[in-house]
Amino acid sequence: MVSLDVPEKGKLVTTAESASTASVQELEIARRCPCSPNAQHIEFQQQGRPVKVTLTTLTPDAPVWAVSSHADIRTMLTDMRFSADREKQGFPFQVDGQPGNFRRTMISMDGAEHRDVRRAVTSEFTLKRMKSLQPRIQQIVDGCIDAMLAGPKPVDLVSAFSLPVPSLVICEQLGVPYEGHEFFQTRSHKLLLRGASAEERLRALDELLAFLSDLITKKEAEPTDDLLGRQIVKLREAGTYRHEDLVRMAFLLLVAGHETTANMISLGAMVLIDRPDDAAALRADPRKIPVAVEELLRYFTIAEFIPTRVATEDVELGGSLIKAGDVLVALCNVANRDPVVFPDGNDLDLQRGARHQLAFGFGAHQCLGQNLARMELEIVYSTLLRRIPTLRSAVPTGDLPFKCDADIYGIHEFPVTW
Repeated sequence: MVSLDVPEKGKLVTTAESASTASVQELEIARRCPCSPNAQHIEFQQQGRPVKVTLTTLTPDAPVWAVSSHADIRTMLTDMRFSADREKQGFPFQVDGQPGNFRRTMISMDGAEHRDVRRAVTSEFTLKRMKSLQPRIQQIVDGCIDAMLAGPKPVDLVSAFSLPVPSLVICEQLGVPYEGHEFFQTRSHKLLLRGASAEERLRALDELLAFLSDLITKKEAEPTDDLLGRQIVKLREAGTYRHEDLVRMAFLLLVAGHETTANMISLGAMVLIDRPDDAAALRADPRKIPVAVEELLRYFTIAEFIPTRVATEDVELGGSLIKAGDVLVALCNVANRDPVVFPDGNDLDLQRGARHQLAFGFGAHQCLGQNLARMELEIVYSTLLRRIPTLRSAVPTGDLPFKCDADIYGIHEFPVTW
């Protein structure tokens, strides 16, 4: 691997300087080791500042900076000079490369526009509302485990448990019939699969949006007592309701609400299987599970490349001069191992309590559903430990098919027995 030029301490690195004094590397995306950041990203972090890279699969022409320190990423996600708006000149478009064809959701907005859209739905994800959902989530988890225990062994944990639990939860919360789970799960999978063509991903996106548009049209005629139905009533009363906006909101919540949690369920279960002493300690004292969940979120950081920004003006960040129009990609996986914030960060310590981890992002765009995700994971792990104490992998966990080819990291299939 070609080493990048590292200027004297205190000197700003500009796009032109880094391009002329060093061979600019293509940013590697795939993880080489299931439980470690990409070695290239570790090298970038050791540079001590954002590093100029190329990313031809996403932004073939725009200058790109890989941001790898915990502090720099927090700045990138809070400084309004780094825009999340996909309509800004130079922003990387992850589906088809065409600004006019990109369907913006609130994660693609800035400032007051983002605040207003997010505020409209924030009340649906408060801690108080999440606590009211806890008994139903427990029922869903127990129901999936009942079905597993009643069936033949081995069983694929992903299809029998990891996917159904968050899918059922988000379907009930949004008011999406669970009968359509196979439809939206296959489209979500295709949309997040890096190996899929632009045409395949666009087709999956269009089909998901059409599915949700039809559903919301029905709810408009007769609003239901669920998140989508309540949004229709609330926004109509405020005079701000737009069908297309709610469709995009539903798309974001549906895909994010089951894909991310499903993958964390599988990865966390793998850890508990591989570390029986930790599993025994958590089984003996379930009060420690929330702390363990934070560490698992930090350690795996499954949405590694989701935070992407474009500079709207020249900005200094961590010793590098980011020019207006340059793209920034946050390497959150390696940032969650930053030794300045997480000593011995390459070690998985389920008693660490990594509350400053970046798995949910940071700042105004921090994951809206993080309270729900945490609660689901806590219920899932505590119930698995209690109800299936002999859970074990049917194959060596090192041989599992990890999702190195997807935008959300996880495990494709996970055969387990007990």
